[in-house]
Amino acid sequence: MSDSYRPDRPGGESGTPPAVEILGRTAVVRPVGEIDIDTAPSLGRALTHALAHVAASRADRVVADCSRVTFCDSSGLNTLITARLQAVEAGTTIHLASPAPQLQRLLQMTGAAPLFPREDPT
Repeated sequence: MSDSYRPDRPGGESGTPPAVEILGRTAVVRPVGEIDIDTAPSLGRALTHALAHVAASRADRVVADCSRVTFCDSSGLNTLITARLQAVEAGTTIHLASPAPQLQRLLQMTGAAPLFPREDPT
């Protein structure tokens, strides 16, 4: 089963909101472009929606496909960490797929890298 969702963008957030796709038992969030103070709320809503699928037992994990993320600031990192805390409460984890070098450096420098298991395409 495949289902998709795009969160709305109140408050004039720029960019395309992340898509959420349900692929089998995996909820995949696909942010695109920059994750910053303007776009982080949209990513947060998409991750919350993906975690709702886990809570409803329609999915058993969440993967954030970061292959098209070009930049992530502290707002984006805070959004990922907040979603990770929600995931822990739901009994699951958020995996990161294909994070760009800038995002990898941010995760390493802040010590957050171990919080997000990698799930890169084979």
